Amino acid sequence: MKSSEFPEPSFSESSAAESKAGAIAPGVRPLTIAPALSHCSPVLTPLAYFLGQRLVVPAYFGNITITGQQHLPTAGPVILAPTHRARWDSILLPFATGRPVTGRDLRFMVTADEVKGLQGWFIRRLGGFAVNVRRPTVASLRHGIDLLLGGEMLVIYPEGGIYREDRIHNLKPGLARMAVQAEAARSGLGLQILPVDIFYGEAYPGWRCPVQIHIGAPLGVQGYIHGEDSPEVLKTRAQQLSKDLRSRLEAMVASRQAIAAASSPSSSP
Repeated sequence: MKSSEFPEPSFSESSAAESKAGAIAPGVRPLTIAPALSHCSPVLTPLAYFLGQRLVVPAYFGNITITGQQHLPTAGPVILAPTHRARWDSILLPFATGRPVTGRDLRFMVTADEVKGLQGWFIRRLGGFAVNVRRPTVASLRHGIDLLLGGEMLVIYPEGGIYREDRIHNLKPGLARMAVQAEAARSGLGLQILPVDIFYGEAYPGWRCPVQIHIGAPLGVQGYIHGEDSPEVLKTRAQQLSKDLRSRLEAMVASRQAIAAASSPSSSP
């Protein structure tokens, strides 16, 4: 699953759904509500979580280390911003942060190429929605913002594609733009971004491979919304948010690597 760079959102003069849901920040026009692009099936979603929690993850992986679950809120809008090291990430994230832990279903942003055929039918009914990475649409962005305005927990891989190297790559701007636009659209939304470091014992995780999932302290998006809120200013603040998120992820990776180096046999006197 991949994230992408997104177009600027479209605004309209009025939105009944926004008016009912909460106050609009002064000077910010409410978003036009996009058509529903995904939903969580009341039958398939619990079944998928049960199979992942009880069967797939414990059967395939060896030692599983999870830290930072105390940072996971059980209510309110959240963006999980994990590193992307394997396709297993999208199975492990619900295991570590979803329904079994927080009582919440994760909503994944995925590439349009993955939402095809039978696989696409399941993804859309398990809360995933598609973004065309070659021609991203405003509707996809609006749907993601609508989910955040509805208090959902959204997963966006900030690096975009899968990278096997154990370092942070350049972040795509879409996550921060979406976060800033959502927070600006509703005063006091309280959106949080949680960096997540996923690390496997092998570049291509095989049978009984160990895995580590470290959840960092949240970045509050509200701190980036203040004063003037023109599109140019919001873009600048989104860029700063993206830089801060990358710094958090880099610090988490460096800390894990330092701990591993200190505990390795070769480091012993």
